[in-house]
Amino acid sequence: MRSYRDFVAPAELGGTREPAAGAGLGADADQMLIERFKRLLLEEVDLRELGRLEISQRRVRLERVLAHLVSREGVILSTRERASLVRRVVDESVGLGVLEPLLADPSVGEIMINGHDTIYVERFGRLQRVPSGFTNNEQLLQAIDRIVSTVNRRVDESSPMVDARIPADHRMPRGARVNVVLPPLALAGPTVTIRLFPKAYGLSELMARGSLDQVTADLLAACVRARLSLVVSGGTASGKTTMLNALSAFIPGHERIVTIEDAAELALQQDHVIQLETRPANVEGQGAVTIRDLVRNSLRMRPDRIVVGECRGGEALDMLQAMNTGHDGSLTTVHANSSEDALSRLETLASMSEVRIPFEALRDQVNTAVDIVVQLNRQADGTRRVTEVGYLTSRRQEPFSVVPLMRWEPDAPGAAPGQRGAFVRYPLPPALAQRLAERGERVPDGFGEPASPRRAGRRSTFGPSTQPIELR
Repeated sequence: MRSYRDFVAPAELGGTREPAAGAGLGADADQMLIERFKRLLLEEVDLRELGRLEISQRRVRLERVLAHLVSREGVILSTRERASLVRRVVDESVGLGVLEPLLADPSVGEIMINGHDTIYVERFGRLQRVPSGFTNNEQLLQAIDRIVSTVNRRVDESSPMVDARIPADHRMPRGARVNVVLPPLALAGPTVTIRLFPKAYGLSELMARGSLDQVTADLLAACVRARLSLVVSGGTASGKTTMLNALSAFIPGHERIVTIEDAAELALQQDHVIQLETRPANVEGQGAVTIRDLVRNSLRMRPDRIVVGECRGGEALDMLQAMNTGHDGSLTTVHANSSEDALSRLETLASMSEVRIPFEALRDQVNTAVDIVVQLNRQADGTRRVTEVGYLTSRRQEPFSVVPLMRWEPDAPGAAPGQRGAFVRYPLPPALAQRLAERGERVPDGFGEPASPRRAGRRSTFGPSTQPIELR
């Protein structure tokens, strides 16, 4: 029987490479050993026969053959080291190498590759560096090619950028959105960002994670059922799409819903849902279908509600017009740092269309179309939380005015001793309470009496109506 050090040729070790501690095959397994078994595996299997097998059967077959090779070569390994070696060799032979365990980890939300030897992941809102990496750029490029080829896309020197949605499969059980940038555009080597689509959380699960409190969740659900138009606002990775998906669950099942996204992430549970997705241009630069094209087309599809994954350009104008012409109760998201910024950004985005419209007219469109703004922020500890729910009270061409319905106050005393932070609620404006009542929706307990009409059209300056609740 030969040890791991005896098996790896001294020339391959270069005379300077130290063996892994105790011949271990953990995250720091010696790549030379893996490459040697990959060559042996290639010599042992019949590729034509292997190509006729299903993916799952192919992996099982390779693992069985490789286990036999390890025994035949007589490498001294513990059971754990042996299993790790088999998995890594198979992953690099037919899978995505070091990405395989990360893709299977439910706690990983995003994978960022900055060159072959630098990999970061996002777990629970925080970035962490992964100790392992690809051996070289060629290995990373092979993994990239395997990813983008599943959706008939290519990325090379002539087309060094690609952005694609990867449907859920055996490699990416949740599905993902993948962005690739190659040199010379990426100076540090091939750069890959894989955003794994999150599980479709409901409001109850978001409450359990501290994103919002029960009473606010009840109010938002009532607003959706009452056909108020909502805008979910927040920064990058603040949980906008997750919140949009959770809110859309309260759209009644008898309504016809059209969803429009760059990459289809929403997972609505209603029966009557039509999902539309943009399409990039082909290699000749033709055939692109944008969100704006889809929003315009959706108006001819007799939708009761239109749900746009994100407004980031001229489609904001079409979305506002849709909300103002019989498609109230629609939902969308926008990148912004506050409720007021979200409205100003919608106004700016609407001006980016080819139609020249005065800003006063655009402000009229926003004031008439939008009812509720839900603001999310990612906290310093990685928690994604609803920090404000606002009701738009300005009308026509008035300056934007948002009345707060709920705010997260980080310095408010908590429920437990020494705990800080509370969801603070404010009285509802009479106009909002009336709209909910007209739709048969009850104002949730905890929001107090409606604000006086005198204050309904101005930004709220009154204090909280109840004691802080649902401390986090």
